[in-house]
Amino acid sequence: MYAVIQVGGRQYKVAAGDVIKVDFFDVPVGTAVSFDEVLLTGGEAGTKVGQPFVDGATVEASVAAQVRGPKHIIFKRRRRKDSKTKRGFRAKLTEFQINAVNG
Repeated sequence: MYAVIQVGGRQYKVAAGDVIKVDFFDVPVGTAVSFDEVLLTGGEAGTKVGQPFVDGATVEASVAAQVRGPKHIIFKRRRRKDSKTKRGFRAKLTEFQINAVNG
């Protein structure tokens, strides 16, 4: 069984056993989390599409790690001004291990 969930304004297709990286959640590693914003579920029994969410469907997950994403470089150059700036950052991410898809 699989589901499409909405986490932090983004959508992810998940199934039991998957690992997803989402924007930072301030929860300790090992904590169990339940996602209620399930947009779609599918499996052998058929597909259920929510309007906007599927009633009674949840996705159970646990926090696997708190990690940092890849480095993003922001380079700004102003033409004819001899001016340039180079900055970068690495976003904080939370890694979830999907345990079960209910619904």
